Amino acid sequence: MTHTTSTIQQASPTGAESTTTRAGRKEWTALAVLMLPLLLVSMDVSVLYFTVPAISADLRPTGTQQLWIFDIYGFVLAGLLMTMGSLGDRIGRRRLLLTGAAAFGAASLLAAYSDSAATLIAARAVLGIGGATLMPSTMGLLRTMFTDPGQRAKAIGLWSGVMTGGIALGSVMSGILVEHFWWGSVFLVNLPAMALLLVLGPVLLPESKNPSPGRFDWPSVPLSMAAVLPLIYGLKEIPSEGFHPLYVASVAVGLGFAVLFARRQRRTASPLIPPGLLRGRGFTPALVLTLVSAFAMMGSALFTTQYLQSVLGKSPLSAALWSLLPSVFIGVAGPLATRLVQRGVARGRVVAAGFAVSAAGYAMLVPAGTDSLWLVLAAAGVLASGVVMVLSQLTDLAMGTAPVEQAGTASSLLETGTEFGGALGMAVLGSIGTAVYRHGVAAAPAQARQTLGGAIATGDHAVIASAREAFTSGMHVASVTGAVVLVGAAVLAGRRL
Repeated sequence: MTHTTSTIQQASPTGAESTTTRAGRKEWTALAVLMLPLLLVSMDVSVLYFTVPAISADLRPTGTQQLWIFDIYGFVLAGLLMTMGSLGDRIGRRRLLLTGAAAFGAASLLAAYSDSAATLIAARAVLGIGGATLMPSTMGLLRTMFTDPGQRAKAIGLWSGVMTGGIALGSVMSGILVEHFWWGSVFLVNLPAMALLLVLGPVLLPESKNPSPGRFDWPSVPLSMAAVLPLIYGLKEIPSEGFHPLYVASVAVGLGFAVLFARRQRRTASPLIPPGLLRGRGFTPALVLTLVSAFAMMGSALFTTQYLQSVLGKSPLSAALWSLLPSVFIGVAGPLATRLVQRGVARGRVVAAGFAVSAAGYAMLVPAGTDSLWLVLAAAGVLASGVVMVLSQLTDLAMGTAPVEQAGTASSLLETGTEFGGALGMAVLGSIGTAVYRHGVAAAPAQARQTLGGAIATGDHAVIASAREAFTSGMHVASVTGAVVLVGAAVLAGRRL
């Protein structure tokens, strides 16, 4: 058997390790255990999609409470990622992972048996806290367990595929469970996985942390949240509500606090995000391009999910099951990109090719009509495959560049960039699609001019047909925009990586 890698390897100032040790069976088994929290955290983003009628009937939430039941998890998760990544580097990534697993399991139990909307909102908030500890800890531990570049690339490829697939799987699983059990069952599935992690984690996972982290910069925590939360909130609301002054102000406030946060990181002695990390060769380009890949993925998902349900008229569960088909391509894309790099193809070319593949996926959406199921599914599969190719290589590049002692912080930056990119994709492409849609139904009743769902609610077949055509036209224009952005990213990747 090969030797294990339970001892942290030191990194040079450029991020290259001075020694590497090939991982053995224990590390690969530990990776399988780490996939459990990653899968569940990504699934919890979409796990409530089909529970709305059941929760509404049982807990009777107000309209505002229903929105918070959905949104609080993602907001808390995004707001605390950087804090938890830095904290894990200081107190130990395994320790933080196990603490987060216990909190995630307890919050899942509370959510499952919530007897009021307020209790469910609080439970979802704690789930977000737990998720924020789990995500950077899993990648930080992966970085310390797999010091061999080839093995690390394979492990990160698997990590990227699981994270991407979990979002699609969450909605399908919730639909199946709600059909046969009560709505709380969607949370109870978390318990066995978290119990397994708490039992096997101390045995299989090595503890790792920064040996000299300095003092924890507590003032940076509220500053980071004040930057992230208003930005995410504003960007997520703009596609559906338009450029309302409240949401534009929210984005502006977030950007203002982001400037203050960046200024503090440059001036304080022990920053939450060390500026030197961003100066590592390849790290900042990888971070920027990760944001672009998330922009592409979430921007397309906004249209394809609505297309399946509102244009083709499929039920939510049927639409979710159909949306699983593109995931077949995802499982091949990451390993393929890794193999190409290991066979000598320049990483920049592989990433550029991934962006080009995703751009082709957007281009495939342009000729789609109002009855193009297979074309839209194929386009989604091509687009997602390109994104996974990109993410697997960018994550490997960034984590390989980052010093081992800052692995959790590096991972949290990448994941925060993914959250920003996804919100930005929905805001930009969603706004473009909405503008084209409203222009196309300008003569329709006011209810139909707001959303495609509003048009369907009128029951007027002529209005519905016109609205579906207008929505598809909006998807075309947004797809052209997305393709142009991805072609630009391909050029940037070829030059900067």
